[in-house]
Amino acid sequence: MAKNPITPHALFADNDGNIYDHPDLLMLCKRGNQLTLPRPDELIALPEESDLYLLPQRDALGLDPETGQTEAIEDGTAVAGFVCPGYTLSASSAYTTQQDAPTLPLFAYGAVGYANGKFWVTARQVDTDRRQVFSSIPCERIDDGARKLMKKFPDNRLVTHLAKCALTYGCPAAKNFALGRFEAPLPTSRICNARCVGCISLQPEDSGFPSSQNRISFQPTAKEICEIMFHHSTREKRPIYSFGQGCEGEPLTETKLLCKAISLFRSQGGPGTININTNASLPQSIDPLAKAGLSSIRASINSARESYYNSYYRPASFTFSDVKETIRQAKAHSLFVSLNYLFFPGINDTEDELTALIGFLQDTKADLIQMRNLSLDPEIYLSRLPQDPQSPIMGLKNFMKRIKKNCPWIKFGYFNPYLG
Repeated sequence: MAKNPITPHALFADNDGNIYDHPDLLMLCKRGNQLTLPRPDELIALPEESDLYLLPQRDALGLDPETGQTEAIEDGTAVAGFVCPGYTLSASSAYTTQQDAPTLPLFAYGAVGYANGKFWVTARQVDTDRRQVFSSIPCERIDDGARKLMKKFPDNRLVTHLAKCALTYGCPAAKNFALGRFEAPLPTSRICNARCVGCISLQPEDSGFPSSQNRISFQPTAKEICEIMFHHSTREKRPIYSFGQGCEGEPLTETKLLCKAISLFRSQGGPGTININTNASLPQSIDPLAKAGLSSIRASINSARESYYNSYYRPASFTFSDVKETIRQAKAHSLFVSLNYLFFPGINDTEDELTALIGFLQDTKADLIQMRNLSLDPEIYLSRLPQDPQSPIMGLKNFMKRIKKNCPWIKFGYFNPYLG
């Protein structure tokens, strides 16, 4: 956080992609549909391994401090900040969209400005874990690790798939598996029982944007899964293994396979934390998974308000009540429960959402909120939400503070924890 008052200027880019700070206009940011100045306590220097994105056919906006008027920077392409893992955006980039502008790809678009020789972004660090920081690791080391895995396990289709994820898509989980550290990904499911607007592995042709990566095209065997788990356990002292990755559908639809793999692994002394990243749609799946040796689940929601949840996840064969019941079942079986909470500034940090989320937490007794950034073109997301009257916005910092006050057991973070 800035110790002294920072007054960043608005950013824009020219046709060649060069980024400039406007000499007169101040940085603006967006919360939901509201344009505001950034709050001093939410400005941080753009973190290491973050990126600046140019937003095509979108005009940057700035505030004229003399007139108090918002002005568009004509012929100046808008710029956004994409923060690295461990940080949650507290405001979105401010811009106006030109007619026939292309849909933005599946990223989060934070407000960013420039002052005192630095780029400043509206964000908050929610986790100090550096498991997805790769700046000090040569790319050659990751490539070499992935190729060695394929050589060591030439007949394991899941190893080949994850190596491709590391080499082609740059997936952080796959890269860590290639490096033999932290959390090993275990994609298994080709199908899903939701139709998330921002699904990163499957998009209809008329969505206007491509999926970020290809979905797994085969069903791995329990043997292939266990081979990865045992290998990872020999390289990482605090191993985590996670079903439910960006390159698959919903892992709970493959409960029988997961139970078989987990039981096989545990029966042979397999150590560590076994986690499932899930939409928490199938409450009946928890009992057999817990008995097989599951440690934790991470349940994804974008909101604790059912209408907002449905507008994004578009569940095909389950309800929001099923999500809550799955979490209750997990807690009844002494599993650790995280919420993969997809945060969008101006929608989640409101009085209405806070009331709903506190009720959700008190009902389910989830343990941890992973404060993730919802990655989707902001205009697409806002257009799909219920058009309710605007609830007062308190800001990310106050939102988290008030959750903690009402639910003191809750912890905040960004990653799946090792449970010992």
